[in-house]
Amino acid sequence: MSPSSGTVTNPWRTLLPVFAACAAIGLQAGIGMPLVPLALEQQGHDKLTIGIVSAAWPVGMLAFGTRIPQLASRLGAVPAIIGSVVAGALLSVAYTVTSGPVAWAILSFLHGIVGGVPWVVSEIWMNVVAEEKHRGRVMGLYAAMVALGMALGPVVLQVVGVYGPLPFLTGAVLSLLVAVPLLPYWHTAPRIRIDAKSGFAAVIVVAPLALFTAFACGLGEQVAFSFLPVYAVGAGVSAETGTLWLSAFVMGNVLLQWPIGWLADHADRRIVLAGCTLASTLLMLALPLVPAQSPGVIAVVMLWGGISFAIYPVGLALLGQRFRGGDMARANTAYSLIYVLGGLVGRPLTGAAMDEFGDPGLGWTLAVFYLAACVAAVVAWRRTQT
Repeated sequence: MSPSSGTVTNPWRTLLPVFAACAAIGLQAGIGMPLVPLALEQQGHDKLTIGIVSAAWPVGMLAFGTRIPQLASRLGAVPAIIGSVVAGALLSVAYTVTSGPVAWAILSFLHGIVGGVPWVVSEIWMNVVAEEKHRGRVMGLYAAMVALGMALGPVVLQVVGVYGPLPFLTGAVLSLLVAVPLLPYWHTAPRIRIDAKSGFAAVIVVAPLALFTAFACGLGEQVAFSFLPVYAVGAGVSAETGTLWLSAFVMGNVLLQWPIGWLADHADRRIVLAGCTLASTLLMLALPLVPAQSPGVIAVVMLWGGISFAIYPVGLALLGQRFRGGDMARANTAYSLIYVLGGLVGRPLTGAAMDEFGDPGLGWTLAVFYLAACVAAVVAWRRTQT
């Protein structure tokens, strides 16, 4: 991917429309992600079923994700993003005229196909435009903008409710905001180029640590959005309050991404990853020990959100320093797909753990994967020291 002749030369200015669009993407996700799990919970379905239905979204993205670079290369970055957003809005409306786990699993699968496009294309845009000395902060700011949108999503749900057609329709309308900052860049956005000689297997060989941390982060984050409101309800708080826990989760991200991104630009990014994954492990072990009605649970959730969410942009910055040119499109796509694969594995696994061990199964499951990522980061760092 390289800038077209009409692209502005200032990297930060070039990134502004993408940051704005990412905030809108986060807003739509913050509204939409908890709705299906909460509706299925209200209908009396078990947590394993909820996890399987929630996993349909990542299956859809995995099924189509490898084609996203070619789609964006052919159509252009902005047309690809806007077309997928419109399709996603129509699918959100479809939830209001269907019901049950089978129908919603199909809709979630289709939503995953179109929902991955704006995510992957915007990340390719950012990683190529960003200068190496600022890459950690660029990715941190990107994560913070997505998180800001996500934090506002549950606040919207406080107004429109979490059950019935209105929240789905609201999410559909607000998702179209993604197009607003991008429309002026329809013809001048950086062009996506693909190196015909590169492949996804090469990404695994060159950047295994980045991909493994993406897996752990995807598992933790997507489990949080699928099960944190369910966990809260099981712990004795209302569904509306449970969605506010999600706001606390992502507000921690908004507050911590810039300082962690700054640290990733001034220290070894593998050490930063090790610190984030270790802290996330400890927070997951602490979560079942904190009473759900106490202010302390909000502090734990905020720290968990801010620190665990940072794993993704720090790993993305680590990926960006290893790939250039046409290789970047496939590297970013592979990174996103591995992140999605983490959610695909994590949702049913966590649902089964919660059915077997109760609500503490959520924290215990995530702690295992965060700790594995921590060990991987330390091993990768130590290999370069010997």
